[in-house]
Amino acid sequence: MKNRMIALVLLLLALLVPCSLLAAEQDEPTIYVIKKGDTLWGLSERFIKDPYYWPNMWSKNGQITNPHFIYPGQKVRVFPDHLEFVPKEPEAVTGQKAQAPVAPTVFKEVAEEKTFQVRGNEGFLMEKEIFPAGYVVGGHHDRIVLGEDDIVYTDIGANNGAKAGDKFSVFRKDAMISHPLTSEIMGYKMVPLGTLQLTDVEQKASRAIITKSYKEISPGSYLMPYRNGKRHEVSLKMPTRELKGYIIESYSGTSIIAAGDIVYIDLGSAQGVEPGNMLYIIRDVTIDQRYVQGRIDRLPQELLGALVVLETGKKTATALVVKSIDAIYKGDKIISQMK
Repeated sequence: MKNRMIALVLLLLALLVPCSLLAAEQDEPTIYVIKKGDTLWGLSERFIKDPYYWPNMWSKNGQITNPHFIYPGQKVRVFPDHLEFVPKEPEAVTGQKAQAPVAPTVFKEVAEEKTFQVRGNEGFLMEKEIFPAGYVVGGHHDRIVLGEDDIVYTDIGANNGAKAGDKFSVFRKDAMISHPLTSEIMGYKMVPLGTLQLTDVEQKASRAIITKSYKEISPGSYLMPYRNGKRHEVSLKMPTRELKGYIIESYSGTSIIAAGDIVYIDLGSAQGVEPGNMLYIIRDVTIDQRYVQGRIDRLPQELLGALVVLETGKKTATALVVKSIDAIYKGDKIISQMK
């Protein structure tokens, strides 16, 4: 009986050992060596199937002081659900022979460039008062809720130099936006409603057809010179200078901002901002000096997410929040590089 029990235990051990070895092999990461052209976006998209995983990647790795820069030769451990940068090996002490490193598995493909689509209905801040080209003054059959293919009437006529076929963008002028920290007036939020085309033009008025509608159009809507609302893409572009600013408003006007939301920031072309610039959203952590023995000037900044600039004005810009790790609010900081 005793011999049979021993044999059974040995059999179970024999079955368990291959399983444990298989599990260990599955947990063993693949080593990827970064090449020229690779980006954190591309690595995250290729290996984790989430292009917005990158903040988790660089925020936990002290080697990456600026997420815009990763260098050929750096090594990354690729796990099924996360990526890790391999710490740089210390230089060998003089007189000691360095061990030859194990040759890593190298992938030959280079990550594709990351782009973001501009739909044309993101809106913007009108920084200074601009008189509209005209207004929608009525709808066919006195309708007040209008959409695509509906007939409307405008106060734009031949006296304004207009002619049949001219196109105009339709906007709603929303509330005046002030800076959440300084109370400075930043402009009026302009919400795109659609586009229209003049069909019949008289001296002081015209008939038009709504060719595109993002939202309901009503009498009183602003008509502005045509802004091409055609979809296009912007590519990631590294800022040419250090940038610091704030989120001052959101398209939706809601208090909590998350990934996928459109926001407006207090940086524009005058500060060197360009479409495609990626900025990081952060929040300073308040220090309670009562519990600090030696004075601390600052704590590590809290990373909240990232945004990509889609369109710039002179002092403001429209941006898309592409990653949110935590709730984001108006007044949160934006910077071009982490400290």
